[in-house]
Amino acid sequence: MFAKIIIDQDAKALDKVFEYIVPDNLDIVVGMRVYVPFGSRVLQGFVIGLDEHCEYDESKLKKIISKIDDFPAIKEEMLALMQFMAKKNHLKLASILRLFLPSEMREGKVKELFETYYTLNDKNESKIQKNAKKQLEIVDFLTNNGGRASSSQLSQYGYGAIKALTEKGVLTKEKIEVKRKPFVLSTQSKRVVLNSSQKNAVNTITENKTYLLNGVTGSGKTEVYMHLIERALSQGKNPIMLVPEISLTPQIMSNFKARFGDAVALLHSGLSAGERFDEWKRLFSGEARIAIGARSAIFAPVENLGMIIIDEEHEQSYISESNPRFDTHDVAQFRARYNGCPLVLGSATPSIESYEKAKQGQYQLVELPVRANGRELPKIQIIDMMSEIRTGNSGIFSNQLLADLANVINHKKQAMLFINRRGYSSFQRCRDCGYIAKCLDCDVSLVYHREDNRLKCHYCGKQYKVLDRCPKCGSEHIKQGAVGTEQVVSKLKEYFPDVKVLRMDNDTTSTKNAHQKILSDFRNSLPGILVGTQMIAKGHDFENVVLVGIIDADQSLYQADYRSTERTFQLITQVSGRAGRSEDEGKVVLQTYSPRHYVYKFASNYDYKGFFRKEENIRQTSQFPPFTRILRILFSDHDENYVRELLKVCYTEIEKLKEQYGDEIIYLDAMKSPIKRIQNKYRYQIMMRLKLDKADEIEEKVFEIVDNASKTSVFFEINPQNLS
Repeated sequence: MFAKIIIDQDAKALDKVFEYIVPDNLDIVVGMRVYVPFGSRVLQGFVIGLDEHCEYDESKLKKIISKIDDFPAIKEEMLALMQFMAKKNHLKLASILRLFLPSEMREGKVKELFETYYTLNDKNESKIQKNAKKQLEIVDFLTNNGGRASSSQLSQYGYGAIKALTEKGVLTKEKIEVKRKPFVLSTQSKRVVLNSSQKNAVNTITENKTYLLNGVTGSGKTEVYMHLIERALSQGKNPIMLVPEISLTPQIMSNFKARFGDAVALLHSGLSAGERFDEWKRLFSGEARIAIGARSAIFAPVENLGMIIIDEEHEQSYISESNPRFDTHDVAQFRARYNGCPLVLGSATPSIESYEKAKQGQYQLVELPVRANGRELPKIQIIDMMSEIRTGNSGIFSNQLLADLANVINHKKQAMLFINRRGYSSFQRCRDCGYIAKCLDCDVSLVYHREDNRLKCHYCGKQYKVLDRCPKCGSEHIKQGAVGTEQVVSKLKEYFPDVKVLRMDNDTTSTKNAHQKILSDFRNSLPGILVGTQMIAKGHDFENVVLVGIIDADQSLYQADYRSTERTFQLITQVSGRAGRSEDEGKVVLQTYSPRHYVYKFASNYDYKGFFRKEENIRQTSQFPPFTRILRILFSDHDENYVRELLKVCYTEIEKLKEQYGDEIIYLDAMKSPIKRIQNKYRYQIMMRLKLDKADEIEEKVFEIVDNASKTSVFFEINPQNLS
């Protein structure tokens, strides 16, 4: 027997299938991980096929050394998915297979956790001497506690007493696997009666196709999801549900745990190694039936898949921007087709691409037009910050926002303030010569963090001393840049010293269970203010939040990205929806320096369809996705000269395609990446914009050109979410 094996190494030369002999003493099945000899090394590999025949000279083949696992860790569906992703995203096979397993499992850093348990077999006290008090106490404890306990529970009586009882046959000792479980906020299950729109959604989503569930904020999409999952479970099917941010998982998990108990497993990067492994194993074995998590949960080892739900489907976090690069939507589409089950994309602000597909009939549109509680969406008041400056207010907060915050506090309610920029200020600049403090390894400005009194790079994580004088001209006139979450919190504490002010961003949520703690603290703070980045913009449901303040609505508006207005509209709508979700009327204060921009007109009226028509027209006229396709080829290496030369070689060949395909290639250019260097790797790119008819064909030829020329890291991105 011969095995087809992919070596678990991220090297271009090894990105192919190798053949090995299966020894007679090894029971090998497809999907297993094995150790194989490779040159002078022993490497891990994945068995992706078995055959009685070999294409090569058998005498030159080596034998598999041993199995890593006694079970096939990679299931048949995932092998098919591997082939799809390799073709679709031009990824290395090994890098795809790694997505299917907990990283710690691959690295051998985590194993099953076992604990020793003792069971009471014989209560005959004649076997125990009367002066053996500890032994008698153990028997009494077990008698009163179900006859079984762990070694840690019995440790108070001493190991000697436990050992003596075991040797006498009074106790039976056994090792039992113990599952590590992530911390979940406790809640009670609330069964909600669906309104007519929710019922219609549940009754409509039945067929094996893609549905776009477009529901306003607070329309009860989560309850619809729960009913859909209940139906799938009743049919013997197992669902996957994705959320865009780890910060959303505590609330989602608490609700789902209350409804479905231990059938729910949680998968995301914030879990410990042991927790992640155990949750994966519970899904793999079928002990857990519902997988919930962030992007990586789309690869959950769920068999008999009956439903996939992607909540807040418009979020760019569903696009992987690190190697391997992929779109979660594509993976979900494949798994839904493979298993013949519905795929539900939910959002109050669907991506332009998704809504266009619904318009064209590729997706079925299902709408939830009103809030579940029947209340109106909060009113949005637009504040012209230029007018504030003209009247003498140059601070972070408008007079209106300060007045509204004071009112919230007086009534012992809550407010949420949104600014999508962490740190105290976005940069430090010399007022005299213009010098800006930058990272030595990345071509980006450093962000000032006041709490740590450090400058930090948000790309590589390096930290630097704060500037007290300019290293270029010696001036002491150092200016701070744009406001971040940390500075907003600092100013709020000056205005409202007696109020609980919490901050939620990447800096405050880096430790385990930090999300849960912040959200729990805020829920219990009356009055209270929560300041945060996009972590707070969606999914959260706080009944006492009556005010939302958007500090700098323009931040995402003027980025060099064709999606900038779309993202601005989405953020405003999503964060606005956090207010007024119970009986109290909600209000939103939106601060902008461009109050007449069309995006604010549509956002203030929650007019998604109007915004879509406007954006659709602009995209169609200017030939941008979804009416065309953007292909980005990013070259990266420590040697800038090599990257530059590689770029030239590839660009010259791709130019020939431009001559061949004419106006099918709308745009072609080679350039430095907007961020030229990250982690001391130089970055250059080729940008292409393609008409849809020939896009697949052109992409294949581009892949071939780059593969033939490149010996370094090259990343391909289709309609990239971030051009930096």
